[in-house]
Amino acid sequence: MYALVDCNNFYASCERVFNPKLNGKPIVVLSNNDGCVIARSNEAKAFGIPMGAPAFEYKKQFEENNIHVFSSNYELYGDLSNRVMKILSTYSPVSEVYSIDECFLKFDGFDTYFDLQNLGTDMIIKMQKWVGIPISVGFARSKALAKVANKIAKKFPERTNGVYMIDTDEKRIKALKWTKIEDVWGVGRQHTKRLKAINVHNAYQFTQLPDDWIKHNMTIQGLRLKKDLLGIESIQMEEVQDKKNIACTRSFEKMYNDLDNLSERVSTFSSNLGEKLRKQHSHCNLISVFLLSNYFRKDLEQHRAFLTIKTDFPTNSTLELNRIAQKALKMIYKEGVYYKKAGVIVSGITPANNVQLKFFGGENPKHIALMNAIDKTNKKVGGKIKFGQNDLGRKWKMKQEKLSPCYTTRFSDIFTIKL
Repeated sequence: MYALVDCNNFYASCERVFNPKLNGKPIVVLSNNDGCVIARSNEAKAFGIPMGAPAFEYKKQFEENNIHVFSSNYELYGDLSNRVMKILSTYSPVSEVYSIDECFLKFDGFDTYFDLQNLGTDMIIKMQKWVGIPISVGFARSKALAKVANKIAKKFPERTNGVYMIDTDEKRIKALKWTKIEDVWGVGRQHTKRLKAINVHNAYQFTQLPDDWIKHNMTIQGLRLKKDLLGIESIQMEEVQDKKNIACTRSFEKMYNDLDNLSERVSTFSSNLGEKLRKQHSHCNLISVFLLSNYFRKDLEQHRAFLTIKTDFPTNSTLELNRIAQKALKMIYKEGVYYKKAGVIVSGITPANNVQLKFFGGENPKHIALMNAIDKTNKKVGGKIKFGQNDLGRKWKMKQEKLSPCYTTRFSDIFTIKL
């Protein structure tokens, strides 16, 4: 038996944990640089605020309906998510963190000795008491069905008390007929169009399609999804794997058209990636840099560029990463264009302890010692050592006019109680 545990309106719930006055009030959370809506409470949804709504277009509607608007506080959300996942991991030895607010748990043999319905209720009570985040729990014989069960638990909290179990074929068929095809886990927009074109409008109709059609049009993954929805365990729990690439990208708080500011951003991104590579004891063999102009400014010249350069040898040295990234930046930069976003991506990742040695042109051994010294010092003093091209007065430059305090991760933002 599988369980999918999903935090209800997670970003909005995080804002409410330390500000109970927001309970029952409409809340929206904005993306980086306060660009568009990426999370909504149920109360905000009731006012018709769509996902992805540009904040500047809906500003009047926010004010008229007293909708509380927050900038993304990923530091707070990440810390609360970590607390949620640690608690959930105590319920089963097999868990898979699916996203910042979702986790699969596997309960092989548990139903013989435990009442899973009561176990789900215990999760909800404990999570509310220990963290303050409301959750919904769905149980089923497969991961895809657990997703459906969770959706039912969340949609009908009065009837389910936040926990729903699909444990009979009758419940499974009823749930699949209720689930729209566009809401099925793993069915994207293109597959939705293709399926609706042949009059498949719900999950049950999808399970009645021939295997050959599904395999031809949706590959083997679609066939596994069908079997999962039939209650045949086909989509397995995933193990944590090393990343194939690591990216560091940011939108700027304002547009830049000069190479100096862009160079500083790329340098900062390279520094961040070097630290991540060294932390996981990896090297990279490819470095990519991209630039994007502001798509919404039709009155300005548009330019999008992407360039990948192969390193001369596997490396995780910030000095080497930045040297190559700066070279790529100068090759794709176009004078006079106002850029809104840039990024650096490292790929071709290999273990740092398995390197082909060279007679000439290999990694400078002084870099290895220097990077180790910098990482150890930064770990002790909180990232105080930066490289020459980095801006010493900032880490990221983002527009966050409505940022809430980082109650759980910064001493300056610790929650205070007045008696």
